[in-house]
Amino acid sequence: MSMFGEGLEAAVQKAFTRPAPRTAGAQMRYLVRQMKGTREVARTLRVSRRTVERYVKDQIRKPRPDLAARLEHEVKKRWQPRVRARARQRAATTDGIVIDTRARMGYTAPIGSTDQDRVRHLTVALPPRYAARLFDAQEAGAADQQLQQIAAEALKEVYFQDGGRRAGSLEEVRFTDIEHLEFEL
Repeated sequence: MSMFGEGLEAAVQKAFTRPAPRTAGAQMRYLVRQMKGTREVARTLRVSRRTVERYVKDQIRKPRPDLAARLEHEVKKRWQPRVRARARQRAATTDGIVIDTRARMGYTAPIGSTDQDRVRHLTVALPPRYAARLFDAQEAGAADQQLQQIAAEALKEVYFQDGGRRAGSLEEVRFTDIEHLEFEL
């Protein structure tokens, strides 16, 4: 998953009301219930059905690191879907989303003004329409580049142009180097 996609996912996961299963056996049992059988779980995790069954019965307790990571990812992806949907809905309609980033940002501006890239640390509250665009694009399977573009557009309007009060001739803002990125709902 991409940096922006992971950041959005992490922000939504902060809204969880209960912790996701921690042990491999509990995670596997949860996935078997969610996917209604061991065949689909085995295919998703790229292991045999027998391996899935052994985790379910707690015959195996400690997965290999790569399997542990896939297992945790799949569980968190499916954990508390209604809480996740409610958090996204709230961000997209009323609350908006906060982006906290330390990145080299450049922009396209008319000749005569400086368009030098420089590292900035920004913490900006984005309006709900941008949260909605980010979540809709993520839901549609957008690449990191598209999510980055939506975030850059939002920063252009909200931070650089201050909602139309300054830098009216600014044409484009772009991320060139991202050191840190975090979203908060």
